[in-house]
Amino acid sequence: MLCKLLIQTSQRYCGQAIIIETSMDWCIISLLLLTLGQHGFCQQEEVCSKSVINSCDDCIKSGPYCAWCEQLNFTKAGEQESVRCDTKAKLIERGCKTEEMISPKNQQIILQSDPLSQSSDSEEPVQMSPQKIHLKLRPGLPHSFKITFKRAEGYPVDLYYLMDLSYSMKDDLENVKGLGKTLFDTLNKITKKAQIGFGAFVDKTVLPYTNTNKEKLEKPCDENYQQCQAAFGYRHVLSMTSSERQFREEVAKQYISGNLDSPEGSLDAMMQAAVCGDQIGWRNSSTRLIVLATDAGFHMAGDGKLAGILEPNDEHCHIKNNLYVKSSEMDYPSVGQLAIQLEKNNVQPIFAVTENVKNVYDNLSKMIPKSEVGVLSSDSKNVVQLIENAYQKLSSKVTVTHDVLPDNVRVEYRPECDHPRQEGPNKGVCDQVHERQEIHFNVTVTADTCMEEKSFTISPLGIKDKLTVTITTDCTCECNNPAGSNLAHCNNRGSIDCGVCSCNDGFTGQFCGCDVTTKDAEALRASCKKDNGTECEGRGDCVCGRCQCHKTEQGNFYYGDYCDCDDEHCEKFNNKLCAGNGNCKCGKCECFKGYSGSACQCKVSDEGCRTTNGTVCFGRGTCVCNLCECREGYQRPNCQKCLGCPDPCQTKLKCIECLFPDPDKLGKDCKDVCQETISHSVVETFTLQGKECNQKDSQGCWIKFKLEQLTGIDSYLAEILNTKDCPEPPNVIAIILGSVAAVAVIGILLLMLIKLLIHMKDLKEFKKFENEKKKSKWANAENPLFQNPTTTVANPLFTGE
Repeated sequence: MLCKLLIQTSQRYCGQAIIIETSMDWCIISLLLLTLGQHGFCQQEEVCSKSVINSCDDCIKSGPYCAWCEQLNFTKAGEQESVRCDTKAKLIERGCKTEEMISPKNQQIILQSDPLSQSSDSEEPVQMSPQKIHLKLRPGLPHSFKITFKRAEGYPVDLYYLMDLSYSMKDDLENVKGLGKTLFDTLNKITKKAQIGFGAFVDKTVLPYTNTNKEKLEKPCDENYQQCQAAFGYRHVLSMTSSERQFREEVAKQYISGNLDSPEGSLDAMMQAAVCGDQIGWRNSSTRLIVLATDAGFHMAGDGKLAGILEPNDEHCHIKNNLYVKSSEMDYPSVGQLAIQLEKNNVQPIFAVTENVKNVYDNLSKMIPKSEVGVLSSDSKNVVQLIENAYQKLSSKVTVTHDVLPDNVRVEYRPECDHPRQEGPNKGVCDQVHERQEIHFNVTVTADTCMEEKSFTISPLGIKDKLTVTITTDCTCECNNPAGSNLAHCNNRGSIDCGVCSCNDGFTGQFCGCDVTTKDAEALRASCKKDNGTECEGRGDCVCGRCQCHKTEQGNFYYGDYCDCDDEHCEKFNNKLCAGNGNCKCGKCECFKGYSGSACQCKVSDEGCRTTNGTVCFGRGTCVCNLCECREGYQRPNCQKCLGCPDPCQTKLKCIECLFPDPDKLGKDCKDVCQETISHSVVETFTLQGKECNQKDSQGCWIKFKLEQLTGIDSYLAEILNTKDCPEPPNVIAIILGSVAAVAVIGILLLMLIKLLIHMKDLKEFKKFENEKKKSKWANAENPLFQNPTTTVANPLFTGE
């Protein structure tokens, strides 16, 4: 019990509902949290965030913890009157008396607080108190008050059974017809003032939801099913009655109907049942329940477009002759519209659905406050037990919330009961609340700005009781001003308003001591401008030729002859002004001892720059902010390596060659070549870990050496092998003979090549001649000028014998 009491105390002081198990271990933890809360864990530091403060009214509007000091002579010479505005603690530090401070407090007036009813015997049982309250709030200052709630014993119940009469529910209808007595007996266990109504629904009687053939409209069921009523959207069958006989007779008259698609018009029916209170017969003081029994999903806003129905649901009652007459003219309501009307009319739905659509209605229940989902058996035989269980859950859970809040008003709830639940800051929830059990809700209201009188209501969901909260804000100061218009405090040139001189025309200044009628106003203003710029840099007022500086956003003053300095806008490091290691003075950081840098972010130390050999950055950089700033080419963190520098094997070759021991050049001086940048030793084997070089000297010999860079830019330690690798000189005779032989061979090859080319050309020409010869054609004829040179002479004496 002690632990529980302390937990409740911690809840009250910290402003948060902490739900802790009742075991001893959790008890110890809660006590520890309470101790932390009392020493700063839950405390809120009072801060006065000022901007432009010209009066007491401006001060109290600027923050809930700002107070105004109206004490005379509180401000010093040259100070702005805005220094009068600060937290009470800071004003006391500056010497202001508590009785001279003006800081309005929240005020509460309970206008109506009727006592809670023990039972529901009266016509209007009261379950929540108070009923009316008026709050006068200071902007930004939270105000808390307590609401008390007690469940009245035997509170009346109005149950409206809304049944899906599509063809798939024919077996369920037969069972419901015989449940009248059982249902009434169950409700009478809960309360002696129970009433039951009945309604039915199918879907809109237009395509594509219902077959619009005339015969099908008259009888939409299966042809073999004789007891079938015409298609309809929603029909109100029986208004609230306490007569079991009347309920049984009216339900017995109902027959099944039908439609085409699977989803039904259940949202249409629920909307009409919620808003048509006179037709349904809801009582003013009762728990209103709608039991929706169905085995199918539902149509919602937008589905009506399939039938060409474009008019949105208007959330009004349209029942004539017990039928919903706008079913074919208005779209289905949205879930949001239905939730608003159910809450507005204090109706709590119970969804009695089959297993196949339970997930659909679970999601719907999450969007509709104070609703429950139960699983129907295939023939609805368990509907009475389902209703009883759902009612117990709904009635034992008390949820307090508000309607639409005025602009810039916030409301938070903290339940004080055995089983509090957190469902967001906009509602308070207590579960497992029994009849005649008294519970409380701590309500915190905050008005963020000044406003005219506004009001809103707070009520438990599903219950008629309401609390009307009226809000006004206190945004003006009620100061104890001395009478008179020309007071000595103001040099007989003005009156006093909340401790500040209000000067007569022609006078200004803290005590009205500046007569502006005898001075050139332009010259006075010019003396308040820096380099002919803005008057007082826009951070102060020019009073009699001198700047009186305003306060900064953090409550400090601008300063300087032209209000050009402040101590809040210096360079930051790690989101801290001057890294927390210095003071900001006129925009520049003045570092504490041991720190440096433009934002005092650097320790005056070179520990982070120290190398393995004890040097700072190997002598190749400077230590800035405990980090090495390396010379060009050298790499952080310690400037040990230079990736972009010339290869020392190349740059130091001449020096190494000079330093190599040569018996022909004893006593040679290498200072000019090496410039004292290398310390060397001649060795037989290397011992250094540095870079190994293998370079050719001016004589063509290979010199091997190792270099290790010492501290500094151009300082090396070298190890030089005592032997060179010099190649043997070339054989001149062999080179000459080889050259002559090569020239001869090349000459012979060239002659042979030329001969080959000539031969190939002649061959080509011969072939061309032969081809042309073959192509020529000669005519056979004798030349008339031709004379045969042969003369034949015959011997006349020759006889041939």
